[in-house]
Amino acid sequence: MKATANIPIGATATDQLEVTREMTVAHFHEHMPEVYGTPIMIYHLEVTAEAAIRDYLPEGWITVGVVVNVKHLAATPVGATVTTRAQVIEVGDSTIKFAVEAHDGFEKIGEGTHVRAAVEMDRFMKKLKTKIDH
Repeated sequence: MKATANIPIGATATDQLEVTREMTVAHFHEHMPEVYGTPIMIYHLEVTAEAAIRDYLPEGWITVGVVVNVKHLAATPVGATVTTRAQVIEVGDSTIKFAVEAHDGFEKIGEGTHVRAAVEMDRFMKKLKTKIDH
């Protein structure tokens, strides 16, 4: 049986977070404004996508991000609450595609697609170990 066999189209997860200074571009580059950073938004979208399917995977399997196609549409200040949402739109033999979006309570701030690959944790770690030991 494929690791993705039990993942339903339409599986959804949402999450909320408060933007802190550590999540802003200014945290990494002092000359930039204190707004929610694109890489941080993408990270939060990936985490939300993983949460949507975690319970459908066989024991010992995880998913890893492999493709991100996301637009950052608007700036979000420190203190704003961001809601992320991910919904499964396609399930392949070893990959899962999501529609993802983020909203800051005022407007949609991010949207796009994200693909995750199902991997067996033990096998993944053995392959990684060959790089560490090399």
